[in-house]
Amino acid sequence: MNAPEKRLWRNFDEVKLDLKPKEVMEEANRCLYCYDAPCTKACPTGIDIPSFIKKIATGNLKGSARVIMEANPMGATCARVCPTEELCEGSCVLNDASLPIMIGDLQRHATNWAIKNQQQLFQAGKANGKTVAIIGSGPAGLSAARELARLGYKVIIYEKKEKAGGLDTYGIVPFRLPQKISLWEVKQVEQLGVEIRTNTEIGKDIDAETIMNQYDAVVLAIGMSTVPMLGIPGEELNGVYDAIQLIERVKDGQITDYFIGKRAAVIGAGNTAIDAATCLKRLGADNVKMIYRRTEAEMTAYPFEYAFAKEEGIEFRWLTQPKAIIDDGQGHVGKMECVDMKLGETDTSGRRRPVEVKDSKFTIDVDVVVKAIGQTRYTGLIDAFGLAHDGGVVKVDPKTYQTSNEKVFAAGDVIFGKGKGEAMVVSAAEQGKRAASAIHEQMLSRI
Repeated sequence: MNAPEKRLWRNFDEVKLDLKPKEVMEEANRCLYCYDAPCTKACPTGIDIPSFIKKIATGNLKGSARVIMEANPMGATCARVCPTEELCEGSCVLNDASLPIMIGDLQRHATNWAIKNQQQLFQAGKANGKTVAIIGSGPAGLSAARELARLGYKVIIYEKKEKAGGLDTYGIVPFRLPQKISLWEVKQVEQLGVEIRTNTEIGKDIDAETIMNQYDAVVLAIGMSTVPMLGIPGEELNGVYDAIQLIERVKDGQITDYFIGKRAAVIGAGNTAIDAATCLKRLGADNVKMIYRRTEAEMTAYPFEYAFAKEEGIEFRWLTQPKAIIDDGQGHVGKMECVDMKLGETDTSGRRRPVEVKDSKFTIDVDVVVKAIGQTRYTGLIDAFGLAHDGGVVKVDPKTYQTSNEKVFAAGDVIFGKGKGEAMVVSAAEQGKRAASAIHEQMLSRI
């Protein structure tokens, strides 16, 4: 690694520091330990928050970590990436009196202790002779695997990438979620006897029919694919990037000094767009603009993500639509042609539709363009399993997560979209748990 890269690496240390021991105890002792805790009700995985905080206050950090991870197999990750101000902390009864308990920070403290002390928190159940294949090793897949292994199932996870962990390992910037955190959660699952076959792609290395024939049940947890094309001239130029692939390269240690001094534009205003924009800033980009065709009110990024981006010096250009990416004369990005937009009638997403303002064309000087306008779907793989879906959003029973094929269950981003749920790590973890429970009930009904 050369000198500039060493300097850049320091930019990817976690931005949020752990609480100090004294702060931890003071915060834990502020908790009222509510009997009918609204914070627990607000957590999609139902973590017993008063219980884990009480254990911190009494010095039982292993017990605290176990309470967290029992409910949420991605508990260490979620301590860092959950929108706690909208979930548990947003429901804390102390909001009306002072400040909510720093639940996310306390959760982080307990799970950090477990990681540092190499704790294995759970054990595999007695083998029951049944086998389950899980396609994808992201939050939903790992969560389902953990639960099934504890119930005695032989679980095989198929993962097409080199490392397991999915979004947590590859898709969230390291200064918010270091890769070592998600890999510890992967290890917690592997130590239960779950086999993870990485570098194995369904449809290429093994087909869907073979999977269906070899296993008693299947969990489809494949997430989503790459960012779609913008559909404008110039997308083929050097300097145009897919936000997902850019973040993945950074997360996997492929740091480069290429972006130092560059002028960058990120198209989109979701969490991934903000991750890409802040990544570029920390990679040394001189100026980073986020281009969004709607207004601040319609952006889909979490409030804390938006606040962080502003702190990082990201510039926001609202009501702006890219129309073309212009060559600098050498096959690289040189400018971006845009138009002004205004908001019209409400569309199917519930937001007002952006409409182009006549004769509003202008250009922006840029060296780098990053596309962050959502992700495509693995419709080919979904079709290979013969599952009913709506444009790549797999249809499931909302209680059991069973698909149109009684042998196949689905969870995570593959069932998110078209107005169904919210794409959060914590939600995917809960769906994985519920799918595992439904599989177990199905197997018991056959005895």
